[in-house]
Amino acid sequence: MTERDSTQNSGSAAEALARRHLEEKGLRLLAQNWSCKRGELDLVMLDRDTVVFVEVRYRRHRAWGGALESVDARKREKLTLAAMHFLQKESRWAQHPCRFDVIAINADGNRPPQLNWIQNAFDT
Repeated sequence: MTERDSTQNSGSAAEALARRHLEEKGLRLLAQNWSCKRGELDLVMLDRDTVVFVEVRYRRHRAWGGALESVDARKREKLTLAAMHFLQKESRWAQHPCRFDVIAINADGNRPPQLNWIQNAFDT
């Protein structure tokens, strides 16, 4: 297994953990790994009547900063463009309120991963 395969497996596991957490909180999945030429949306969920674009960030080591810090201005712009494209393609959701959430998952040694759900993580 290559390091890239390991990273993809970790990312998939982190998205599954995030999805389960959000579904336990009452959100409903609309799309997972939705992609377009503008980028990819990890999870698109429905929280009552609000469309929630969820970026899942996983960090095994804090050497380059934590998971939350990795959602920089460039990443926020890509997410915003992908979300706009999603709403154009999936027009039934275009009139709903929207928000951007981040689920930051940090692993720390042998302890279980810590999940931090930040609602309204940024504005467009």
